[in-house]
Amino acid sequence: MIVLVTGATSGFGEAIARRFAAEGHSLILVGRRVDRLRQLKDEIETPVYDLPLDVRERDTVAEAIADLPPDFKDVDVLVNNAGLALGLEPSWATDLDDWETMVDTNVKGVLYMTRAILPGMVERGCGHVINIGSTAGNWPYPGGNVYGGTKAFLKQFSLNLRADLLGTGVRVTNLEPGLAETEFSLVRYKGDAGRASDVYKNIEPLVATDIAEAAFWATSQPAHVNITRIEMMCTAQANGPLALHRGADGHAGRRRSGK
Repeated sequence: MIVLVTGATSGFGEAIARRFAAEGHSLILVGRRVDRLRQLKDEIETPVYDLPLDVRERDTVAEAIADLPPDFKDVDVLVNNAGLALGLEPSWATDLDDWETMVDTNVKGVLYMTRAILPGMVERGCGHVINIGSTAGNWPYPGGNVYGGTKAFLKQFSLNLRADLLGTGVRVTNLEPGLAETEFSLVRYKGDAGRASDVYKNIEPLVATDIAEAAFWATSQPAHVNITRIEMMCTAQANGPLALHRGADGHAGRRRSGK
């Protein structure tokens, strides 16, 4: 197969690329860090086309996919992995630039890549889109505001793709990891290694190869089987109880007086 992976320069994307390469599949590696793309390409023994690209740039994405070399044009698997979380501030105190970056990457980037690749899959009557979602799209937590919103969008977008693609032979999977140790927290905390490492303290989290194995498994099913969603957490994580705030006066907050 020809497998296109966005965000291939680290974390889930790199592990997914290596997992498919281990089975001899050809790869299109998409990422912004050219040096890491080239290094990964050099380390993989299967055919690789490295594609330095920012998935947030709509026209550039369309042109890059249209200009893929003939040996890499017929993409069998699209892994929409590029994404990020920025900050954990409450919604009234967050940086709007962070919100926009998350929406542009986690939502628009997926839209641009999917729209560019899908026509070819539909025309050939086969293909598989794997969207890397998150448990944050299913379960809220303080500070997860827009990040969780983008992943909830991805879940619903995946389901609606399934509805559109019924009868085409193209499959869609939304893969939803929980706590996983990658560069994710380092990016969220904008390079603060101490805060990032504290996230995983005294916990055995998921690792990138766990997610890669799940992605590979989904694509390895017979053509008549579509794995719609995979939600996965480390054993040390669970869906907690609903949060409660017990104010001194028994109320959630002050009530405005009215006339």
